Amino acid sequence: MDEGRGPVRRAAEGPAAAADRHTDPLMWPPYPQARSGAMSAFPDDAFVFLDPGPLVDNDLELVAPAECWIDDLLAAANHPLSVARADPEIPPLTRAQLDGFLATCPGGRQLPRYSCGGSPTYHFWMRLRPEFNPPVPMAGTISLRVGHTRDLEMYLGHIGYGVYPPARGHHYAERSCRLLLGLAVSHGLDPLWITTDPANLASRRTCERLGAVLVEIVDVPRNHMLYARGQYRKCRYRLDLNRVSPVATSPGGT
Repeated sequence: MDEGRGPVRRAAEGPAAAADRHTDPLMWPPYPQARSGAMSAFPDDAFVFLDPGPLVDNDLELVAPAECWIDDLLAAANHPLSVARADPEIPPLTRAQLDGFLATCPGGRQLPRYSCGGSPTYHFWMRLRPEFNPPVPMAGTISLRVGHTRDLEMYLGHIGYGVYPPARGHHYAERSCRLLLGLAVSHGLDPLWITTDPANLASRRTCERLGAVLVEIVDVPRNHMLYARGQYRKCRYRLDLNRVSPVATSPGGT
């Protein structure tokens, strides 16, 4: 989704989503609430989460959200650059919010009843390995939503991401997406749909570097949760996984 928000206080909304207006919609508020009266793409007991194994690309490692990483995530969220560029409409990320998120999504695994899109979701935090002397210990967050619903493919997208300002410029969003392609294939997500706001040039460049093709720009329905968040239009990018390398080709970039 977007490189702006990811838990960065959100497309993509995780804890990083607060730094920008484009984050994972499934993570805003910062931790999910049980949905009432809504139909899920899967019953909670009908979906099996898979173990993706190690997800590492040089200095970047995708880790399952856990209490041991909370301080690192808060350090990135509270970095001066993150604070300076934070959306004033979104409250600062707190430990209590992250505790609530972990209680609802243990290991970053979000059951359909807690997902605003009604689809099971994997959440990961973009850890930057300390031996590479990163500017912050966490680059951001990324989520993979599983399903083939119209809402997912038209508006929410299968992947949502956010990168904190001090970690931008290294293609962490693109590289994180590539690390999740194998997991996406295991769940039959081909093609993969990624959506982003038309004005979010950084996220659009991420889609293009991945090899995704812009199919169309659509209006978000007025009764949609994204519209209520000020996201009125979405670019729909299609990524055919049989034509994409799961390994990042360049360690540099945004």
